Amino acid sequence: MPKKNPEATRTFSTAQESYVARLIGGRRMANSGAADFSAGDVVLESASMLVECKTPMTEKNSFSIKKAWIEKNKEDAFSVRMSNTAIAFEFGPDQKNYFVIDEKLFRFLCEKLIEENA
Repeated sequence: MPKKNPEATRTFSTAQESYVARLIGGRRMANSGAADFSAGDVVLESASMLVECKTPMTEKNSFSIKKAWIEKNKEDAFSVRMSNTAIAFEFGPDQKNYFVIDEKLFRFLCEKLIEENA
């Protein structure tokens, strides 16, 4: 059996997806990105959250978020009856993750932070 290529895009993607899944207590979608019927990369059912993960293979100073990624993630979430979405991205392998969320989710987060700090 051939060994997995440590320089393959899939290696970097799998590492990020596994990290994000552990971070939020979700689960990594099996074969994510490889099939038309699979939605997103990480799912957290208890929060109705679908996360799409993006990582470059080398460290970058900037990272562009494509509107199509956000729209596809929303469509995928709808198809699996999830109401919250996020795009997780990092500036290179094993870097800190940042999350793109919509206005509704950001407002909810702010409300919870206000409650916690009251």
